[in-house]
Amino acid sequence: MAKKLVIKNRIDPSEMVLNDKLIYLNRVSKVVKGGKRLSFSALVVAGDGKGHVGIGTGKSAEVPDAINKAGAVAKKSLIKVQLSGTTIPYETVVKFGAAKVLLKPASPGTGIIAGGSVRAVVEAAGIKDILTKSLGSANKTNVAKATILGLSQFKDPKVQIARRKGIVSDTAEAEEVADV
Repeated sequence: MAKKLVIKNRIDPSEMVLNDKLIYLNRVSKVVKGGKRLSFSALVVAGDGKGHVGIGTGKSAEVPDAINKAGAVAKKSLIKVQLSGTTIPYETVVKFGAAKVLLKPASPGTGIIAGGSVRAVVEAAGIKDILTKSLGSANKTNVAKATILGLSQFKDPKVQIARRKGIVSDTAEAEEVADV
């Protein structure tokens, strides 16, 4: 059974100024009759620093081509991150494959306490204060995908409380219309 990250609402990257950052570059080889055939696999994160972020992988015989392909995939898979000031609204633990990531809000001035792929994704999203811990697998691709999954699941706490209490506010109606 294959793991797949599902992006619900597509965001048009044409009017955004996106920064690409290479997370990981891997040289992979395929053994064929005449010897080894080398290619390169790249993992890239793209974000505008204002709550939009996406990741992508690309594979090619040349390094620049692999990075360009990964950047194009990252721009197609952008998500909107629900921010609460300079941090995230609440704590969450997300699992993708064997990678498990803890995302925890931090007080202003704390900075980004994260390592590797989590740091790259969080910086690209524009989050300034966050505490994270990568648990389980250290696979950079799965850790990055788990981080994206976690960031995409955040909802506005005030809207959720209003929805549970049955109070319909203007923002809740606007969000429901946007979801449809």
